[in-house]
Amino acid sequence: MSDHGWTRAMREERYEDAWAIERAVLAARDPATCDDPTLPYHQRWVWDGSAVDDRDVLVRCYHGLGDTLQFARFLPVLARRARSVAVEAPARLHPLLRFPGIALAAFDDAHPLPPSGCDIEITELAFALRCAPRDVPVPYLHTTPAPLPHDTVGLCWQAGDWDADRWVPPALLEPIAARHRCLSLVSAPTTLPVINPEGCPFDLAATAALVAGCALVITVDTMIAHLAGALGRPTWLLLKAAPDWRWDPARRDSAWYPHTRLYAQPTAGDWQTPLATIARDLDMIQGEDHGQPPQPVRARVLG
Repeated sequence: MSDHGWTRAMREERYEDAWAIERAVLAARDPATCDDPTLPYHQRWVWDGSAVDDRDVLVRCYHGLGDTLQFARFLPVLARRARSVAVEAPARLHPLLRFPGIALAAFDDAHPLPPSGCDIEITELAFALRCAPRDVPVPYLHTTPAPLPHDTVGLCWQAGDWDADRWVPPALLEPIAARHRCLSLVSAPTTLPVINPEGCPFDLAATAALVAGCALVITVDTMIAHLAGALGRPTWLLLKAAPDWRWDPARRDSAWYPHTRLYAQPTAGDWQTPLATIARDLDMIQGEDHGQPPQPVRARVLG
């Protein structure tokens, strides 16, 4: 949703105000346009605003992987209130979405599931349940950490092709990778001095294990940011100057992920400034800037 008032309310954690705006949007919808097959999935709506309590609910994941991971926190809340819950999500995500009492179905964009008693898109769950992000403890996703070397820092510099402005040129991460033990969380080879120059596996369960094994994740605004946040890993998030609605560039923290710290560009295209701040913060954590013996990242990093 791009409405400026809604974005401002969400960033300021005025959820009742945001939900009032969503209520007005729902009331204005033409029922004939529900799940309109002429629209791309991410532009469709499926929920009519009715209560989810004691009903058979089908949760459709029509947005990106990151959106699904972000709003998956509300699935256990929904399961406690609905009669039954099924989640239609990309099969790649299924290993991460195994919650008690929730059935999983693979989303096939050519053959979506038929309507249920109550259909809802996963990004509408907060409004439907009147549940704020901080109402759900983090971590809400869990996996066995990969056995990585001590104090490994995960790096992700690529985001989706739909917004190249979120990407960080990997050469800008060279100073960080040269000074710290780093792991690539990008599923492509890299020339950066990381412990896995072949890149991260294109497998979300394996990626989640790597993220869980990192002492710190430094990432751009992409699925990795949500995965690390949902797993409760310390995460430093690089943001473009005018980021997505869920991040406030004027803040350093996030209501969605309490262990995430925000590093936004001061002006569009300037990645050097936030990366310089990250480099200084990493050095300070390890005690290198004030003559003290290096301290473990895992022990001292702040989210």
